[in-house]
Amino acid sequence: MTSASGPTAADLALPPHWPGLKVGLFGGTFDPPHAGHLAVSDIALRQLGLDRVWWLVAPQNPLKPHAPSNDLARRIAAARALTRHPRVHVTGVEQALGTRTTAAALGRLLPRLAGVWPVWMMGADSLAGFHRWEAWYSIAARVPIAVFNRPGLALSALASPAAKRLASARIPARDSANLPSLPPPAWVFLPAPHVPLSSTALRAGGDESGRSS
Repeated sequence: MTSASGPTAADLALPPHWPGLKVGLFGGTFDPPHAGHLAVSDIALRQLGLDRVWWLVAPQNPLKPHAPSNDLARRIAAARALTRHPRVHVTGVEQALGTRTTAAALGRLLPRLAGVWPVWMMGADSLAGFHRWEAWYSIAARVPIAVFNRPGLALSALASPAAKRLASARIPARDSANLPSLPPPAWVFLPAPHVPLSSTALRAGGDESGRSS
């Protein structure tokens, strides 16, 4: 149950995990969560051979200072209400870790996942701007990355500075099921989904394609 004053200890806890588990780490603001997040999660479970996908609901995105709202508990509750999937778990653990960036969060999270095979999940829009993330290369050096297509963004994503620097670490989409077991840096670009939804557009009351969060 969500507290009116903020997320509960259960909201901020790590989901159950054990050695050998293949987990997709899907970070974002989820403000609001939508069908595109579900589509990405479903594709990740099937094509990457994952056992679980964790939605890591971020307290704040440093690249988007005007979003999300500060109501982390509300966003966690909304994400859980939308998913209702036995293999998709929602957590606000980043708040408990006390971190503000993906690199810092992974630095504290991965040591807690001994024996787990994690994969970082991001959209093509995020790959296009990945080189602007704090310590972005350290992220790629710590965990395999799965990139999911967004309508109209494939070319800019694959031509981005990060994609070019990591070109030698890219594997074909047909080999995506091998990604969790590959030593980083390793990444794959998956041509699906084609869901033209974004949290940014939904917050604005529109349905046009935009940056997902």
